Amino acid sequence: MYGAIEAGGTKFVCAAVDEEMNILDQITVATLEPKQTMKEVIEFFKKNPVKAIGIGAFGPIEISPTKENYGQILNTPKLAWRWFNMYKELSAALNIPIKIDTDVNAAGLGEYKEGHGVGKRSVLYITIGTGVGAGFVLEGETLFGLTHPEMGHILIRQKEDDVFKGNCPTHNNCLEGLVSGPAIEARLGIKGHELGEDHVIWDHVADYIGQALMTYNLILSPEIILIGGGVAQQAHLFPKIRAAFKKHMNGYIDHEIIKGDLEEYIQYPKLGQKAGLIGAIYLAKEIAQQS
Repeated sequence: MYGAIEAGGTKFVCAAVDEEMNILDQITVATLEPKQTMKEVIEFFKKNPVKAIGIGAFGPIEISPTKENYGQILNTPKLAWRWFNMYKELSAALNIPIKIDTDVNAAGLGEYKEGHGVGKRSVLYITIGTGVGAGFVLEGETLFGLTHPEMGHILIRQKEDDVFKGNCPTHNNCLEGLVSGPAIEARLGIKGHELGEDHVIWDHVADYIGQALMTYNLILSPEIILIGGGVAQQAHLFPKIRAAFKKHMNGYIDHEIIKGDLEEYIQYPKLGQKAGLIGAIYLAKEIAQQS
């Protein structure tokens, strides 16, 4: 059996699966203090012995396996988890191979293996919800360099009539500070899902996401862009995002897909909310084969 953990900011989803990817057991654990949450996670895998575990985790987190602090949560706003080393905690308790990546990289890997990314060389996966993050998969490998990418914090050119200062505690009006769920609520005093489809805020949100996608496209040139997360549940946003992307690209990339209707190029993940867990299973399989 293989183990998978989708370690999110509000909950941990743990699963034990067989060789055919069938889920044999699964639990959801609230993200509380590290000792409380990890106690339940460890108990689950002691009850369900697995040969390896893959983890897609919230961050920022150290994901370079050559670093001494591999698996350590870094400068997260979740203060109780700051500097907590998930890898060392699980390794000490279970003594099995473990591979850790970001939650968005894991979700991107899941889509690459079993979702809209099947048959593609590259997948860009973006989540827009409580925060904004993105993961990139190229030929089955997730991207990281000095650290993992923080694509949710690129700066955005605001519309002239938009005086909102943004709510990112570090950058104010970066992408996350303008389009995340908390940013929409901070701007209007109401949650996004309570707004009508014709509210002007959606034009702003779509425009800013379109700008970001243009930047990502020019740098990474992904073969497909998938947008998940709570804000992306607003299906009416996708036509507006595609239109904004095309407007900002302004015909610069001369490719038939970019010049087309973009319905297959920019879309919601095929695996929905299961993408991260499925990606984590593949991380477990990978580390098991290497060990």
